Amino acid sequence: MRNRGLLTRAVLAVVGAAVAVVALFPLLWVVIAGFKGKTEVLATPFKFFPKQWLVENYTDILGDPLFRKTMLVTFGGAILFAVLALFVNASAAYVFARLEFRFKRILWVYVIMTMFIPGMAILLTSFIVVNKLGMLDTLAVLVLPGVASAGSMFFIRQFYLNIPLALEEAALIDGAGRFRIFTGIFVPMSFPVFVIVGIGAYLGYWNSFVWPTMTITNPNLFQIMQYLYNFRSERSSEMGMLMAGSALAAAPTLVLFLVFQKYIISGIKISGLK
Repeated sequence: MRNRGLLTRAVLAVVGAAVAVVALFPLLWVVIAGFKGKTEVLATPFKFFPKQWLVENYTDILGDPLFRKTMLVTFGGAILFAVLALFVNASAAYVFARLEFRFKRILWVYVIMTMFIPGMAILLTSFIVVNKLGMLDTLAVLVLPGVASAGSMFFIRQFYLNIPLALEEAALIDGAGRFRIFTGIFVPMSFPVFVIVGIGAYLGYWNSFVWPTMTITNPNLFQIMQYLYNFRSERSSEMGMLMAGSALAAAPTLVLFLVFQKYIISGIKISGLK
């Protein structure tokens, strides 16, 4: 039995290592491709490592003021979007999970129905709305339209439904109001869930391309995906610098995952139990 257990752990370790290699290979290739020359990235036959390691690709892209500004603007917008998404969706989730009011079931069905509408299906109508509101070429047009998310509300609501009702009743007896209960009891207990929802919102903003391309023409508000697309169009021969820029664009997300990995795992466990 002991030998069988060791064999099982060894097999699982090998399988896990293989999965990790396959998952990380594209990212590793992008990082290494950032050290290649202009024509070496797409050269045939394929070579994983460059003939000559060119650090200049990374230093040159970092030396571009527009790249640095775009990274900063995108990061600031992503953080703002994630914070607003947590506030709006957590508040709505608490209302639907704990409060009783007229037409609650009908409104909840209406909210859930939006999960089944593809974003591309309402892209044109959304553009018309923000255009009529005068929101084009503003940070608001990137942040506000996508803050409310039915999927995030549903996820947080399921977590709130499993918080013991006795905690809320005790707080009500002590004279706490609904807002105090929400901020003092529910929010502190929701950190792992908030990490999952917040990182999901952050990634959705950071990786968005179609919506910023439609609504932003001011270079001062360009998002990182717009910058990389324009770089690819205008300087198509400098693939090494493009790969370096792509690797640097992925760095903030990787840092967030490393910082919050413990809470991400906790949130995944929670989602599997609901």
